Amino acid sequence: MAKRATKTEGGSGKKLAKKSGGSGGSRSRGNSSRASGSGSRSSQSDPVDALIKLLQSPLVIDLLAVGATAALAAITEHRSGRAQGAMDARGSKKALKAAGKAAAAAVGRRIANEFDEIRTASKRARDSRETTADATA
Repeated sequence: MAKRATKTEGGSGKKLAKKSGGSGGSRSRGNSSRASGSGSRSSQSDPVDALIKLLQSPLVIDLLAVGATAALAAITEHRSGRAQGAMDARGSKKALKAAGKAAAAAVGRRIANEFDEIRTASKRARDSRETTADATA
């Protein structure tokens, strides 16, 4: 691991950050482990690729949008209350806490709605399979 050392430049008082390199042996070990572990690189990228695909899914994007909208609405509501004279010293903390609660509640409601839609669609599919199975029998 490289350590950071600071030292001042001349009399200007500016600090310069320099990385002091470790021993050359540690670098060669890192290179040799990379060369020998090339098969593990693809296995490490699989979870990363899965996470990227998950983050790019429409449901996750929609959940983020719903949460952000709810948080912004809570912050706006708090700011409008503050403009009407309800000022206190801990206002920003309360606004942030309210925004987090609103975002979590909105995301929770959206997920519950998605699960309900999936349940009803699966019930309809099961019922249609049962009716077609009864009709053929």
